[in-house]
Amino acid sequence: MDYAHISVLLAETIHHLNINPDGIYVDCTLGGAGHSLEIAKRLGPAGRLIGIDQDKQAIKAGEDRLSAYIDRVTLVRDNFKNLKRILYYRGIEEVDGIMLDLGFSSQQVDDEKRGFSYQADAELDMRMDQRQKMTARHVVNFWTESDLARILKNYGEEKWASRIAQFIVRERESKPIETTEELVQVIKAAIPASARRSGPHPAKRTFQALRIAVNDELGVLEKALEAAVEVLKPGGRICVISFHSLEDRIVKQYFKNKERDCICPKDLPICVCDVKPILKVITRKPITPDKRELEENPRARSALLRVAEKL
Repeated sequence: MDYAHISVLLAETIHHLNINPDGIYVDCTLGGAGHSLEIAKRLGPAGRLIGIDQDKQAIKAGEDRLSAYIDRVTLVRDNFKNLKRILYYRGIEEVDGIMLDLGFSSQQVDDEKRGFSYQADAELDMRMDQRQKMTARHVVNFWTESDLARILKNYGEEKWASRIAQFIVRERESKPIETTEELVQVIKAAIPASARRSGPHPAKRTFQALRIAVNDELGVLEKALEAAVEVLKPGGRICVISFHSLEDRIVKQYFKNKERDCICPKDLPICVCDVKPILKVITRKPITPDKRELEENPRARSALLRVAEKL
């Protein structure tokens, strides 16, 4: 399958990166290499782009799409939570800009064999890194009812989390739940018909929760933000595109915390913490796609871009 992908908030991200032709930039989520291509185009011979992705198909697609700029591009198959290690082994201590386009790519959801979609029957997989052992099948069939309910509530913001978890456990007692379609049927049975008549597909939130759990997406994001800010040069920028409130909340709170210049209790008359701000938030409110982009790419509708600069 061709790694088709429409980059979200592309112009806005490139603009806010303030690209220096001689700088070093990191695309932590290579995906279809749309953002990486625009960064590479703006780099001179002394510039360098590090593209990271844990999906082997994304790396292959990146090699093809960035072939004209291969003299200034390094592609790495790894998890972006390992950013500091990735740079260290390539002799890089600081970078001029970092971007993260979170979530999963159009290609991943469109590739029916990957098990990300509730609209196509496939094995319950959902791994972004095919080398990983943990799959959605394992979570569905072996995690406890309480753990299933917890992730459906916390990661999927699913109203019927406890009931769906109960139905999953009951179903797997007779036989393992092997495919996406089998899971969809269990979810539909668990959610009352009246609740299924409106709103998104009844399996949407459960599939989101499973994907986040399988890939530890929120834990990885927290580690990656910490690493990214550490390796940014003063004046360097970090751009993060998120697609749901859980991710955006983490990014917003992290930027806010790193912008604070005092963490002392409010009742202290003077500051004694000696905390200095590390970041300056560039986007007080997240940047969202305009009408034209939404018409061209409906999947961009939930995208939110936040930007911060290292002090």
